[in-house]
Amino acid sequence: MHVARIRSGYTDKAGRRHDYESAYLRRTYRDGGTVRHETLANLSGLPEQTVGLIEAALKGAALVPAGQAMTITRSLPHGHVAAVHAMAARLGLPALLGPAGPQRDLALALVISRVVAPGSKLSTLAWWSDTTLGADLGVAQASDDDVYAAMDWLGARQDAIEAQLARRHLAPEANPARMALFDLSSSWLEGTHCPLAARGWSRDGKKAKLQIEYGLLTDPEGRPVAVRVLPGNTGDPAAFTQIVTVVRDKFKLARMVMAGDRGMITSARIGALKDLDEDYAWITALRAPAIKKLMAGDGPLQLSLFDEQDLAEIISPDFPGERLVACRNPVLAAERARKREDLLAATERLLRPLIDRVAAGRLRGADAIGLAVGKVIGKHKMARHLQVTITEDSLAVERNQDQIQAEAALDGIYVIRTPVPQAELGAAGIVTAYKNPKYVETGKPQCCHSRGSSASLVPSCSLFMLAA
Repeated sequence: MHVARIRSGYTDKAGRRHDYESAYLRRTYRDGGTVRHETLANLSGLPEQTVGLIEAALKGAALVPAGQAMTITRSLPHGHVAAVHAMAARLGLPALLGPAGPQRDLALALVISRVVAPGSKLSTLAWWSDTTLGADLGVAQASDDDVYAAMDWLGARQDAIEAQLARRHLAPEANPARMALFDLSSSWLEGTHCPLAARGWSRDGKKAKLQIEYGLLTDPEGRPVAVRVLPGNTGDPAAFTQIVTVVRDKFKLARMVMAGDRGMITSARIGALKDLDEDYAWITALRAPAIKKLMAGDGPLQLSLFDEQDLAEIISPDFPGERLVACRNPVLAAERARKREDLLAATERLLRPLIDRVAAGRLRGADAIGLAVGKVIGKHKMARHLQVTITEDSLAVERNQDQIQAEAALDGIYVIRTPVPQAELGAAGIVTAYKNPKYVETGKPQCCHSRGSSASLVPSCSLFMLAA
């Protein structure tokens, strides 16, 4: 038996040609010296796939279910690493890293791994064999020494890479506003051989750990351009001064306007900037005591300024030649009020058992009572808002409403100071420039390169607005 396919057609009255194919199941046999065909069934009404299966079976083909046609011996995840690899190629990252070769492949694999599955270098090495990334880049058999050698190779190319990134993101053609962002952060270390490791202010609460500081320079969208690593005991103002020198000398920027938080751009830093170059300016914020002084009496900063708007530009003889932009954030004001109330209530709960002990006579003596109070009253940093009265046999705690109200008057208010002229930057632009460092968060490195290190990033941001 076999399947016979017969093509035929006809022309209709309108002269249009119609072609069709018929399929028949036939038996062929010999009758004496004549070959005859017997039609057993008309298969034309069946789906073409079914006709094909019947035809293949009659020709002797062994047909099996699709699930039994092959055996999967190993299957590796592919889509996620392929997507990141393709985007890296689209961005020109491989060529940016350096010439083609094993070390570049390792460096590229590290970057892709950091995006897809951040982890330690040891876990990353094992992970490469569990995806197609290891085979695609030829790094599946790499050792930890190979990885560190590739990182050393990449470190030697830092200046060349940063120069290319600066041309791509900070050059006038790509960045007409000549603006860039800088963020300073830290990483704590488990190892003991990092020459930059030192004990300093820990942003991630690891006070007992050595750490390093590092700053990341990006374009306004948060795309990384340059990174600098500093000793772990480097303070924000000192790091700020160092990065100003680096940016000025490396990228040859004649004029700069630097904006940053009040902890980084201090009065001392402002003085240093003036000495460094008269064309350097800044955008920063006033500390609470200075704001209180502006609000005192008939000072230039009054709450009535915010009746109809959330920012106002003022002047003060205390800041000659500078513009002051006062801002009020209602959401922040409400959040600070809520947090203050919660912390006050928590402090009062800690003190209540001591009050009960004194009242019951189980705790006596002004010195002993004062020592017990001192151990708990500062836990939530609310002591300034509480009036504590201690005698030999009594303890009374009341809220200092005048102090609380004085602080509440500042809730949500911040004042930005800058010498940048109105013609160059309006009040709203100053506020935007002060807030823009949030964009650098997306570009921060997620680990440092020291052996045995672990990172947790809490930002202390500053912004560089680079003038032409």
